[in-house]
This record gives sequence, structure tokens and C-alpha cells, in this order.
Amino acid sequence: MGAPPLPRPFLGERASHDAAYRAFVRLAAELGQASSGHHNRNYVLPLTEGMARLVGREAGTSVTVRIRRPDALPVVIRTWQDEAEILDAVRGILPHAPRCLVKRSDFAIHSFVEGVPLSSVCDNGKPVDTLLIKALAGLLAQMAQVRRGALPALPAAWPRNDMDSQGFLQTLVKLADRQIRRPNWASFGGLFAALGIPEDALASLAGRVPAMARRPYSLLHADLHRDNVIVSYAGDPPLICVDWELATYGDPLHDLATHLVRMRYPAHQWAEVVDAWAEAMQEVRPAAVNGLAKDLRHYLAFERAQSVFPDVMRAARSLEESFTQTSLDEATAEVRRALDAAAEPLRLGSVPREGEIRRALFRWLVSRMNGDISGRAWIAKAFEWLPDRRVPERPDFPAAAVREALLAEGAAPAGRVFKGTAHLNTVVSVPGVDFPVVVRRKLPEVCRRERGFLSEHTVLRAIEESSTQVAAPRVLALGETFQSDTIAIHTYVGPGDVDRPPNHPVHGLLPHEADGLVDQLCDLTRVRYEQIDPTAGEGAFHRWLRDQLISLVRDLPKESQQLARHLGLPDADRLQLILSRHEVSQRKPALLHGDLNPWNLVRRDDDRALTIIDWEMAVVGDPLYDLVRHMHLTPTRPEIRDRMFRRWERGLPEEYTRDWREDWRVYRWLEIVRSAYVDLDRIVTGASLDAPNVRRAVDSYAVTLAVATGSLGLPVRSTANPYLARALA
Repeated sequence: MGAPPLPRPFLGERASHDAAYRAFVRLAAELGQASSGHHNRNYVLPLTEGMARLVGREAGTSVTVRIRRPDALPVVIRTWQDEAEILDAVRGILPHAPRCLVKRSDFAIHSFVEGVPLSSVCDNGKPVDTLLIKALAGLLAQMAQVRRGALPALPAAWPRNDMDSQGFLQTLVKLADRQIRRPNWASFGGLFAALGIPEDALASLAGRVPAMARRPYSLLHADLHRDNVIVSYAGDPPLICVDWELATYGDPLHDLATHLVRMRYPAHQWAEVVDAWAEAMQEVRPAAVNGLAKDLRHYLAFERAQSVFPDVMRAARSLEESFTQTSLDEATAEVRRALDAAAEPLRLGSVPREGEIRRALFRWLVSRMNGDISGRAWIAKAFEWLPDRRVPERPDFPAAAVREALLAEGAAPAGRVFKGTAHLNTVVSVPGVDFPVVVRRKLPEVCRRERGFLSEHTVLRAIEESSTQVAAPRVLALGETFQSDTIAIHTYVGPGDVDRPPNHPVHGLLPHEADGLVDQLCDLTRVRYEQIDPTAGEGAFHRWLRDQLISLVRDLPKESQQLARHLGLPDADRLQLILSRHEVSQRKPALLHGDLNPWNLVRRDDDRALTIIDWEMAVVGDPLYDLVRHMHLTPTRPEIRDRMFRRWERGLPEEYTRDWREDWRVYRWLEIVRSAYVDLDRIVTGASLDAPNVRRAVDSYAVTLAVATGSLGLPVRSTANPYLARALA
């Protein structure tokens, strides 16, 4: 027999009942045994005589008081808002599930399930007994027997077809974006950007959901882990599910996937759990196991992908509650684990190492204090600024402004955080400074195959002092912060509205932009490079450039060299023989940018058309090389290329341009060959894959390889090497 119906008070009695309920809730918070859920604190205590009469239970009976946590982050997907309706729906099939006795907007009182949580007798990561695995599988199968008609109404966005597995997974991904990422993006978006997680990560995942086998929808618990499974004292039934607030209706494979991941089974038990689930489902709803072997991985990938958002946010919030070196290390490890798990399904590219993660968490934490670091000596060290005296303090950006910029950095929204191949760039506004600035933080442990030879700050100071029309940022400060982070602060050259992203010519230059860039390259010849590199101009630039490429190939990791060989690319010695067949004429040297890819060009609204940023690859050499490398790195239509060459030739004396028609193809050939090795190494090592210029380069690697081997006079080698498919993906 079911429990007796709850007493229904008259309207006039409701106020007095509410007062009694709230008094009991206060008592629970003071005396009850507490545990935490997603959005509730749960307290267990016996009913008083007065409360027992109100809810129709015996005095002394234990109940669970669930109090809404007002500070809880939105980190879960909810199909239904009212857990009481879900508990009513499952009562006929799962009569031992909790029952909602009282429900209000900020608390609820549930019947208490006698027993112990599975987590208290079998910790996460430990093997689960075979009989328990079968009982858990039976629980999941039982849920399939709950009729849809008994469930609350589904949201309007739900798939209309109750067999559409692909539609259900797409709906889940969109809900994760809408209910988890978006509400938290204002507070955590800058942190996610610093960790390499783009704003459209989940939207892109939704577009990649593949076609799947059709399976009949059913009720899903969607959060069946060891804390939510009660091992009953009586043993009939042996296991009882609690905490149904995340329940949903859809493809039963989703429930299996969340259960596998959140139960933290050891790896060797996964196959046993899947087999037990399939056996239990076969008896209840055989069609639910359609496509199990092929489709389960898609739900596992989703679970790992969406989990990175709550896991990172919880780790960050934990530092607000207790900050020590140990808690920072623990939070760093948790974030690294979440990023590693999400990297493949979200296509994150390279995952930051511990040092980069630790620094990002630290900056986020400090930003939450609004600069109030009094009494927190260890945190105050974050603002200890050791200036580099090679960049003197500027009147328009004093030392106090540096500290304010560092305070603002960790709080910057995602739209102001830009991650490049070697730097994390954050746009901030500084009180008392009437222009925005960029905090340019060198990423730790970044290995760049293409070396820089000149100091960026020296190059920018030389450009500023040259009084040319070259549009480049100004250096405001340079130095080191806590934990030896190298920091530079530059003027920001993006839109006047700093919340709008910079506009880069990623699809190629417009005619007036081509003219503006050429004019600036011509102006670079007027910058006094002798003060930057006193030894410049000694020897042939082309030979030096060629030797740098050969050294790069020789120093590639063993794995990259091995794959290059299997793909038909020559080793360093053979490459040297091939490249030595070509020479170029000597031209007067000038300062070169060295890396004019589209993301290093920012559109502007005046005659100069573009601002040139990121000068860390600057070098002194042949001006023809800068123009040709730009055309290699940027989509350039033939008519734009011809226009740029003509304007460049007209704008410079012959000593800078002689024999360019014969020589430009030699530089272009060298750059094609360079890309074949550099992009291959990025694919193998995963280095900098979250930078947009790198991602575009590796996405077109098959074309790069074919053109490079053809230009070297070598055939593309066919191979069964398993890396090949990865390299050409």
C-alpha cells in the first residue's frame, strides 16, 4: 500500500503552516546532518510532533530537508524545474524513491531513504562488486518502464520524435551551452579563454553530432553516481536512487554514459558495466541497445566535453573558500584533468600545462578580491612588479598604472582575452589612463620551432622613435611579476569599443589595405636597424635564412622527424643539398616584421589601413622576404599580389628591390618547405593548435605537403604509417 495522502490545509491555515515549516527548516540547518547537492544543502533529522502531524508521518521519523543554496553556480542541465513532479511520476515503478512531503521555492522536505550511500562503503575509483553492478543496471532498466504520460511536460525545444538519438544529443549540447556556459560566461569567460576554451566550443560540438541508431526514449536519472545510490538496510530493494533533480527524458545511452563517467569505475570494469546494462535493458526494452557499440562513445564524449565547464568553475570557486598553496595545486590538477578529458571532443588543441593553469587560476582569484589583498601577503606578491629598466617608466603610464592593469587582467571578460602562439593577451582599462592597454603575458613552457632574434620592446621603441608612418603599438612597461612571469604592457590598437574584437584580414587584404601595408613596409626601411642589431647586414640574408631552416629540421623531435621521413620529406642533410641549388641577389637590409600573418594585422579606419602587431619574430634582412612571407601566410589573390609588388617596387630605391622578379619565387619556395616541417611538427606535438593562424595552417596540411614535396622535386610517398591519417586530418 502507498503512503496516506498528505493533509491539505485550508487557505487560512497556510500561513501558520509555512511558519511551522520554516521553523523546522531552521532547526534542520542548526542540528541536522549536512551534505551538499548541486543546488541544495541536505539535512537529515527526525520529525517533531508538530511537523509529523502536518506531513502525516509518525513523530521521530527521519526526513531530508533540502535547502536551496542561493550562491550555487548554474553548472547542470535541467529538463524540469520541479523535482517533486518527477518523484510523483516514478512512484509507481520505483516505490522506494523519496517522496516530497513539503515543497516551497527555497526548500523542500523529502521522506528519508534508510541506508548508507554507496560512496561511504565503496570509494570513487575502487572496483564495484559484480552483484552491485547488476543491481545498478537493473535500476537504470527499471526507469525505462516509467510512462511518458506520467512525466511532467517536456520543454518546447525537445525533439518531436521519441526515437531521434541524434536530435536528443544535439539538444543536450545546446542545453549545456544555454544553461551552463552562458550564465557563467561573464564571471568565468576570461578564465576559460586563458585556458584555451573558446566561446563557441559547445556550439561547434552540436554541429558535429553524427547520425546514430534509433532508440526509444525513456526516463533517465542522468546523475547516478555513488553519492546518489543508497544501499538499503532491509535489502528489498538492495539499491535506491535519490536526488532526481537532473532527471530527463531521452536516449537511454545518455544515462549509461553519465553513470560510467560519474561513478568513477576503474577502467577494467567499464566493459562489465556496459554488458550488465545491455543485459538488463534487453529484458525490458530490447530496442534500447540498438547501436550500443557504435554510439556510446558519442555520449561519453559529450559528458567529458560539458564537464569541463562545471569542473573548472568549481575548482576556481574552491580557491575563494580556502586559498593555500595546497588548494591551488589541487585546483590546478582538477582543471588539468578536466581539460585533458575535454580536449578531444571539444577540439581544444594543446592543453595548457600545470604552470599556465596555476597562473590563470591565481589571476582569476585575485581579480575577485577587487584589489582588496590586505592581510593576504602571499596573494599580494602577485602585484610585486620587477620592472625591466630597458623600458623606462613613462609619464603617461606610471608604475601605479602597471599594478592597476595587473589587477584588471584576471577579471577581463572572454572577449578581451586573446591567446596566441607564445603570449596571452588581455585588453584592460586602467583608472586614470585615457586609453586601453594590452597586458601581454608570455606563456610558460611554450616551445617555438621558429626562433625570435630581436627583443620586441627594442623593435617597438625604435619604430616609435623613427617618426615613420609604421603603425605599431607603443611599449608602456616591461618586467617580471610573481613566479617570474614575463609581462609587457602595450597600447591597444583594436576598435575604440574594447568589447568588440579586433578585425583581422583573415580572408586576404582589400586593395586599400594592400596599399597601406606596402607603404608601411617601405617605411620600415627608414627605421635605424643598427641600434637594434649592430651586426645586421653582415653576410647573405638568404643563406642565413636557409641555414635557420636546416637547423630547425635537424632539431625536430624524433617523432616529427620519423613522420616527415615517412611522408617523403628529406632529412636535414639532404634538404641542405637541395636548398643550396638556389641563391638570390644581395639587397640592402632593413628591419622586417618576420611574421605578417593575418592575425598580426589589425584593420583601422585611416589611410594606413592596418596596424601591425606582435613583433617578436622581427629580424633585419632582405625587404623582399617580408612581402613574400606575408603572401605565403595570407590568402592573396593574383591581382592583389601584382598590385603589392608594383607599389613596393615604386616606393623603394633600387638598392632594396633589384632582381626581385627572379628572386621572389625562391623565398616563396623556402616558405612552402618551412611550413611543411613546422606544421607537421605542430600536428605531432599539438603545440599552439588553439591559435587561429596555426589551426588554419594544419587544417590545410595535405595541400602544404603536396606542394612542398613537388617543389623539392620529390614524390609524395604512400605509407601505411598510422600517423599519416592524423597528419592529414
